[in-house]
Formats: sequence, C-alpha cells, structure tokens
Amino acid sequence: MNKKTVLAVAVIFLAMTVLGASQAYAKEYKIGYVDLAKVFDEYGETKDAERKLEDKGKAKEAERKKMVDAIRKLKDEQALLSEKGKQDKQAAIDEKIKVLQDFDGKAREELLKERNELLGGILKNIEKVIADYSKQNGYDLILNQRTLLYAGEQYDLTAEVLKRLNVKGK
Repeated sequence: MNKKTVLAVAVIFLAMTVLGASQAYAKEYKIGYVDLAKVFDEYGETKDAERKLEDKGKAKEAERKKMVDAIRKLKDEQALLSEKGKQDKQAAIDEKIKVLQDFDGKAREELLKERNELLGGILKNIEKVIADYSKQNGYDLILNQRTLLYAGEQYDLTAEVLKRLNVKGK
C-alpha cells in the first residue's frame, strides 16, 4: 500500500472512532431539581413534628416555672429570717438553683435529641419519595435547588414531590 492509502485508512478509522465515541457520550440525561427547604417546610409531617416539639417545650417551660416560683418563695421567706436562718435557707436555695440548672440542661438536651430524630425521619421520607419518583419517571439526576445557580422552571419537581409526600402522609 502506498502512503496515501494508509493515510486515508487511518483518517477513516480515526473519524469512525471519534464519531463512535461521541455517540457513546451523547446520551441525554433527564434532570430535575427540588427545593428541599420548601418541601421540608410545607410537608405535613414537619408541621406535626413542630407542634409536638412545641407542646413538649411548653410542658418543660411550665415545669421550669414551678421550680423558679419555688426558689422565689424561698428567697422571700429568707428575707424574714435571722442570720442563722438566712444561711440555712440560702443552702436550700442554692440546692434548688442547682436542680433548676440541671433540669434546664437535660430539658434542652432531650428536646434537641427528639428534634434531631424527628427531622432525620422526615428527611428520610422526603429522600425516599424523591428516589421513588425519580425511578418511576426515568430521571437520571435530581438536584437540590440550593446548589443550582440557574435552572428553568420546567425542571422544578418541588410541587410534585410535595403532592406525593402530603398524600402519602394522609
């Protein structure tokens, strides 16, 4: 073979390789995005969890108020006592204050732990619904809206995800 024939075969081979490779990478992806903050805020279970935590917080606050009132009562009684009586009453007040501080720390810790557990479960539900929706509708990628600089509204799946979540919860 002469040089021109070898060169022509090489060019054809190279062109076929490039065309074949570009066709292999030319797959179109189905992509959407979800505004997770909006989904989280408008999901019925989130609202239920917030109410539950608020009720527990109010109950803890009422318990705390009783402790504070007891300390105030002891301080009022202390003012009417002799020096020896005041010292004894101060020891009782100090003990009640320590109990109150321990209560505050425990209550805060318990509420935070419960909040994290509730929110973790809610996020798992949201992720499952998004994954199921993606599989059912052939999506290759679903992104969080917060990570996008721009995306057209036609790619926004937030309303559909919310609809499925809130129907599922009922």
